[in-house]
Amino acid sequence: MSVFVYQSFQLKQDNFVEALKNLRMIQNFRNENYQHKVELLSPISGDDHTYAFLSTYEGLAEMELQNKKMFEDEEYKKLIEQFFLEDIVQGSMHTQLFRTVTGLKSDSSEKKK
Repeated sequence: MSVFVYQSFQLKQDNFVEALKNLRMIQNFRNENYQHKVELLSPISGDDHTYAFLSTYEGLAEMELQNKKMFEDEEYKKLIEQFFLEDIVQGSMHTQLFRTVTGLKSDSSEKKK
């Protein structure tokens, strides 16, 4: 069962160009080196400076394993350190976890009975 992690955050305006560059580096690093997919989302509506990562894992255990590997990786820690200390507004990160809904019977199979 897939797990989706949606993390929204506000970028600091005084470092906007560097912040976007670092976000792309984080996205590329994670996609190339770990077993999950990361998308960087930019706002179309709502708060102009609120961006988000959408990460897709193959399950909760896989998410835990990949996170453990990332935070043991010195190169990744340098990227994420800049992200937390220099690129985003402190206290603006909001994380939500979602999973796919499985095991439900479709309406058409109920009507056949």
